[in-house]
Order: sequence, then structure tokens, then C-alpha cells
Amino acid sequence: MNTELEIHNLWHDFKSNNNNWVLKDINFSLRPGELVGLLGPSGCGKTTLLRLIAGFEKPKRGIIKKNGQIISDNNYLLSPERRQIGMVFQDYALFPHLNVWDNVCFGISKKEHSITRAKWLLNLLDIYELKNRYPHELSGGQSQRVALARALAPGTSLVLLDEPFCSLDVEVRSRLRSELSSVLKSCSASALLVTHDPHEALAICDRVAVLRRGEIQQYSTPFEMVTSPSNDFVGQFVLQKNILPIRYINNSYSTCIGKLRFPKDISISSKSVIMFDKNAIRIHAGLNESFTVISKEYRINYFVYTVISDGLKLRSEMSLDTDLSIGDKCKVETIHEKSFLVLPDNIKSSF
Repeated sequence: MNTELEIHNLWHDFKSNNNNWVLKDINFSLRPGELVGLLGPSGCGKTTLLRLIAGFEKPKRGIIKKNGQIISDNNYLLSPERRQIGMVFQDYALFPHLNVWDNVCFGISKKEHSITRAKWLLNLLDIYELKNRYPHELSGGQSQRVALARALAPGTSLVLLDEPFCSLDVEVRSRLRSELSSVLKSCSASALLVTHDPHEALAICDRVAVLRRGEIQQYSTPFEMVTSPSNDFVGQFVLQKNILPIRYINNSYSTCIGKLRFPKDISISSKSVIMFDKNAIRIHAGLNESFTVISKEYRINYFVYTVISDGLKLRSEMSLDTDLSIGDKCKVETIHEKSFLVLPDNIKSSF
């Protein structure tokens, strides 16, 4: 199968002693026309990986290939301008002294093609009427469209997007990200989208790579990630599920909120956890109970309560008539027949 981008055994740090790796043994590929999400919390190495792909940094170990050709390894670094890779930065990085038209035309080497290409892109992104404006005269959403047009203008087949929607309001953000796939398809381009928003990555990406502390935890389609998360970090960070350790006491498996039902021949490892939805538990006030309410969030049709006991946090969806406040003691109960998943054993059962 053809690949637009390949990364093999990539390691990187910013010091010479190699004791504090920012990226560890990164391996993944990106197919032509594919939108891949690079998802993880702040400081996990997402932007560093983007900079390595763009050619702003040389990897300490490993290989980066584009269309089968090596563009980076520990001995070779193809310059960024020769990689034919577009980049959209968080702050857009538009040239303040150039208007929209000149910003978009800036990277087109064959100037005789610039008028046709720029006009097509500006119309595609619905900003042609803004072509004479300067960056300071644009809104955030308009600036984002100009930055994307400029990245695509040279005819690049790969675009790197570094949290491009993070500073936009909710409505503009939703509209632009829903249009991204169709714009890329119109331009026959692939893209790598860096984000820390799980909903964004799962909603629009063909595949998602989840990073934690410089290591890929899972690389799969959104559907595969939702149905078969690789570990508890993916379940908690990406899917926003509850996670609890499992204890084996008196010949039965249990958690701090009750016993678990399993067939008698099931064997579960000592490091296993259960993962379950917020609607699989309910909470009740109780003066002598071990859990304490630490947050209460209004979600239009229900409240989401966060409770804690001995450092273990759980979140529960409760009806709007629930009368609990921050600081209240409460009991957590499982709801009969609600499902849970045991990780890493991948055993499905119900309460």
C-alpha cells in the first residue's frame, strides 16, 4: 500500500545525554488522502513530532520518509523548503505586511500558476472577497482559512496542522473542522492534525495516534479506539471513561464500589482495571460514606458529578433533580446490567 509519510523507530530529545526522551520509538504511517489525528495531553511530544516531520529538528534516532524517500534520519536532514510539506501553526503565522492574496501566493514557485491556484483556493475556502485585507483586519476564523490556503497553495500533498482550531470560538471551530476533510480531499492532500481534544480527533480523523509521555499508546480508527481501547490511559483520556483497579478478595473480584460478576473460569491479572461509562453508576447522599463530591457540571439535560475517595475519582451522570453539592459525602452504586470492560484482558461483562 502506498504511503504519504512513514516514521520508523523515531527517538528524540533536546539534550546530549539521552536520558530524557521527548519521543520514544515512534512508528506510524499516513496514507495518501488520509487525515490522521495526533492526540495527547500537553507536553506529550505532539508538536516536537510535527517539527521533526517538517524538518525543523533532526531526530536522534530513526527514519522519516515521504513518498518512500528518506527526508530525515540521524545523519541526514532535508531542508524544510524542499520537503513539499505545508504547515499551519497555532498562531497562523501570517505575514503582517502582506495582504491575503500575497500571503497565499507567497509559496507558489511558478508565479504563472499563482493566480489560478490562489483564486481557486480562496474560493474553495470562501475567503476570496477578503483578498485585499491584511492579517490584522481578519477574524480568527478568517485567519485560519488564509493559513490553510497558504499551506496548500504550492500544491503540497501533506499538511501539518498544529492545534489549528484552539483559539477559535465554539461555532467557528465546529464549522471549520467539519469542512477540513472536504478541503483536503479537493486538494488531493493528506494531513496530520495535532490536538489535545479527543472529541475533535474522533469526530473528523480517519485514524488517531494517541501519545503519552512521548510514546504511542494506540494508533487506530476512531471506531476501533472506542470499541477496543488498548489500555486505561486511552479509555480515560480519549474516551472519558471511569477507571477503577480490581481487587481479588475472598475468591471473588471486586472494586471499591462493589463486587464484579464473572464466569467462574475467568482469570484476571493483578494489574487489571475496569472501565465503564458515567451513566453506569449513581450517587446518593450519605454522611458516613467514603466518597466526596468535588465538582458539579451542568450539561443541559443532566449534571455530571465528580467524586473522590482515597485518590480515586469517578464521574457520574445524574438527573437534574439530584440535590448534591460540592463537599457533600456520598455513596457510589453500580447500575444493574450496565456494561464494563476489563483492561488489558479485554473482557466484557456487566454489573
